[in-house]
Amino acid sequence: MFREAPPVTAHRATMRTPLGRARPGFHGKIEAIEATDDESGLSPEELERRLIELGFVEGASVEILHEGLIGHDPIAVRVDSATVALRRREAMAILVV
Repeated sequence: MFREAPPVTAHRATMRTPLGRARPGFHGKIEAIEATDDESGLSPEELERRLIELGFVEGASVEILHEGLIGHDPIAVRVDSATVALRRREAMAILVV
């Protein structure tokens, strides 16, 4: 009558999602930062450096607290115990599970 739970060894890579696509109330952990050329005007290396300085490091817990009214941008993110405002296009470089 009861079905077995799926194995825990599911492919985590398929479950990764960019933080920039998350909605308020999302809770997760940072799995990686993969900055690419985007519209932010920063090189991928510079964007990655700035995100790390703000506390967006692998393993950190994140929560989307709030989003802007117009275009849902920027977003307020709690990363560990700090709260940071971030543009969604920059949050796309942060991969979470």
